[in-house]
Amino acid sequence: MTGWIAISLGDVTGIGPEVTLKALAAEAPSDPFRYLLIGDDASTLRLNQAPGLNLPLEPFAGPASTGRFFLHNPLHEPLAAGLPPGSPSAARAALASLADGANRCLRGEMDALVTAPVSKESILRAGQPFIGQTEFLSQLAGAQRTAMMLLGQDDRRRWLRVALATTHLPLKLVAAQLRAESVERAIDLAARACGDLDLPRCRIAVCGLNPHAGEGGKLGDEEITIIKPVVEAAQKRGLDVVGPLSADTLFYYAYRGDYEVVVAMYHDQGLVPLKMVAFASGVNWTLGLPFIRTSPDHGTAYDIAGQGKADPSSMRAALRLAKRLAARRDHKTPVAS
Repeated sequence: MTGWIAISLGDVTGIGPEVTLKALAAEAPSDPFRYLLIGDDASTLRLNQAPGLNLPLEPFAGPASTGRFFLHNPLHEPLAAGLPPGSPSAARAALASLADGANRCLRGEMDALVTAPVSKESILRAGQPFIGQTEFLSQLAGAQRTAMMLLGQDDRRRWLRVALATTHLPLKLVAAQLRAESVERAIDLAARACGDLDLPRCRIAVCGLNPHAGEGGKLGDEEITIIKPVVEAAQKRGLDVVGPLSADTLFYYAYRGDYEVVVAMYHDQGLVPLKMVAFASGVNWTLGLPFIRTSPDHGTAYDIAGQGKADPSSMRAALRLAKRLAARRDHKTPVAS
């Protein structure tokens, strides 16, 4: 029996369905996995008629279904055609698809979940409390120790992997909400991720929060009071970790290969350099969930939705990582990395 990859199609007024279909058309011929696309069936079938696509999508009747490509609408009724970008009904449907895919993974029906982009702003406007897909899935799964990892490689196959100690916070709140527990969690999950990726080494470097890692306390004391004690405790547990180091130089050394993972203290500290080197191929991987979840590292791109212009590279990378992790857990489904 081959593995199952679920894909929540995200906001259908964005590019999620388009990049999903394009990525599958390019990736699926080289692997034995089966795929369940979760989202609005009517709009997805229309998109699937584009040249170069025409995947043999079938209605989903359960994990025992024969075939490879399936489509399931958790709302059971199609959305209206021609919805404007960020439509409330599309936003609510995106959440329903996300929850459906996660619950199938939690029940053991699916081996991994790949999530297409949603719009936080649109979901909030639709009246749904929402911080981000990472937080939504963590709460749904009851997972208390999760972290975001963003990873990608440049055209010379140089990797950058970044785990975040905090995620979607206003910058003015980061220092007040940074906790030793969150730094420790990011370090521990980063070390576990190196094992999941079967990397030969696991060298982790931890950023300081302040410029120049605080200048010995002159530019802030979070390095002294929070970050350094956590790093030292991790070293005593046998982890190969250093820090806190000044972020403005650390990423240079990580990019040249001195470290496998960087632990960043806040969202833009880690994601700006990651997107600089792997904008089209970056992947968001949620560490610490009881199931595999990856996502392309871009948004809904409402401005180009429906025009056939969307680049599927990041979705392809998210699919590859999900397949690689699922195959490693299963040890039965061979997939090239």
